[in-house]
Formats: sequence, structure tokens, C-alpha cells
Amino acid sequence: MKNTIVLAFLLVSAVSPGLQAQQQVIPLWPGAAPGSENWTQKEVQYLNDQKQKMIRNVVIPTLTVYKPDPAKANGTAVIVAPGGGFLFLSWQTEGTEVAEWLASKGITAFLLKYRLNNSGETQEEFQKAMMALFKAISAANNPQNAGKPEGDISHHEAMSAITMLGREDGRQAIRIVRKHAAEWGINPAKIGIMGFSAGGMVTLGPVLQHDQESRPDFAAPVYTPWSDTPVPADAPPLFILVAGDDQLAAQGSIAMYTAWKNARKEAELHVYAKGGHGFGMQKKGLPVDSWIERFWEWMKAQGF
Repeated sequence: MKNTIVLAFLLVSAVSPGLQAQQQVIPLWPGAAPGSENWTQKEVQYLNDQKQKMIRNVVIPTLTVYKPDPAKANGTAVIVAPGGGFLFLSWQTEGTEVAEWLASKGITAFLLKYRLNNSGETQEEFQKAMMALFKAISAANNPQNAGKPEGDISHHEAMSAITMLGREDGRQAIRIVRKHAAEWGINPAKIGIMGFSAGGMVTLGPVLQHDQESRPDFAAPVYTPWSDTPVPADAPPLFILVAGDDQLAAQGSIAMYTAWKNARKEAELHVYAKGGHGFGMQKKGLPVDSWIERFWEWMKAQGF
């Protein structure tokens, strides 16, 4: 799908003094995003118990550009999709900190704020939505429920619908970066996407279904659930990462790698013994703390 994108550039303060003083924030869609035109919920930004920035109730999806030092810029772009079960975005540890690290290596990073389910206006409503999500995850991890919807039918349908919208936001993000690659000094054949948990599900959208403009040149699903899905003939190379004690994504990550190898496509899999789910850039005093270095090594080995 080709769209005429009107780039409305908003300026926000940079988090890291080592990066550009300001960053561009770009709406993904001209006007209301297709499929959510009637949404009325208000976006909420807040700090979690660890004082980390979070965002919920996203209606207007955007890309925030993290430009590298021009002396280091290597022409590669990575779109970063934080996780959060499609109820919130772990904006800091799976978003800004990742984008800043990539930019420090010469990569132009684009932090993707994709659409989320309505989690309510109040903290009480948000907590209720979170409990429903945890219940669905618990049900999905119960072997007795294999092949059944995650939780009640209404929750399963809502998750399916928001996953489709998030994945279309992922495809649109790639289209925008590729269309305007020259403006950012990006090689249009070196555009990748990475995501964490639900953000990994967003990442798999353009990986599994794309047109010429929205196909990523590489992708990195990090602790991402996987279902048995056909691997496309033009599947990009994958960097797959997970902790072995992650009950939500460990087995799926192994299955994803196996599917890629069976299709004779390029893939690399890293399984750390410990780390759990949702570690992002948090330091745990474990080998998993250096995971992003492995991603950087893999990109260099792939020519990105």
C-alpha cells in the first residue's frame, strides 16, 4: 500500500546528552490511523514502580527519530517496538535506552509508538485490564488449554484485533523510513525492525506479510511469542533472543528459529539460561545483560 505521508515534525527534548539535542516525532498516518478512527481514549504517560517511563492508551502512532553522530553514521536503520502486552509500552527499557544505544553505534534508530488497547482512564481501570491480561497469559501457559483461545472470547478477539493494527503500524513505519531514507542518510536496503514481546509480535507483522515497500531487510524478535505460521519465500534474516526461563516465549523462539532453518532462511538464536521475560536494557547481573552487544555483532556480520 502506497500512501502520501505528510511529515509533521514535532520537536522534543532528547533524553541523552550524547545524542542530538532534539528529535523528530513523526505521525505514521495522515489524519486518523485506519481502523481506529473512532477511538476516543486519552494517551497516558506515567512512571512504573521502578520509576521507568511507560505509555498507554496510544491512539496516534508515531516514530521518534534518534540520529547518530554524522561521523559514526553507517546508513543502517532500526525501528524499535517496545513491549507491554498491547496495554502499555515499556517506553524506557525497551525503547529509548535501546534507541540511544543503537544511535551510539552509528545506526539511525526509530522508536515506534504503535496503537494499544484501551486500558481505561483511571489507575483502577488499568489494573483491571492488567489482571485480565495476566489471566489470559496464565491460561495460555496451561497445557490443558492448548489450542483454546487465551482467556475469554472477548479478550481473545480484542487481542487479535489490536495485534493486526499494531502490525500494520509496523509495516507503515518501514514504508516511511524507506520512502524518506535519503533525508536521514539511510541505505534503503538496510532497514530493520526489532521488537520486544508484544513489540516482537508487531515486528513479525512486516516479516510475515509485506509489500515491496514494507519488507524489512532484517528483523530481531526479542522474547516474542510465536505461532505455527508459514515462512514467506522472501523472509528476511532473523536475530532471535530469549531467556530459557521465559515461560511465555522460550519454546516459541526455538520454534521460530526451527521454522526459519527448515525453510532454509537465515536465522541466529540466542537462549540465555536466566533472565525471565521483559528484561530489556535492565541490568540483572547476568550474562543476558550484554544481549544487545550480540545483536550488534550479528548486524555487523550480516553487513548491516
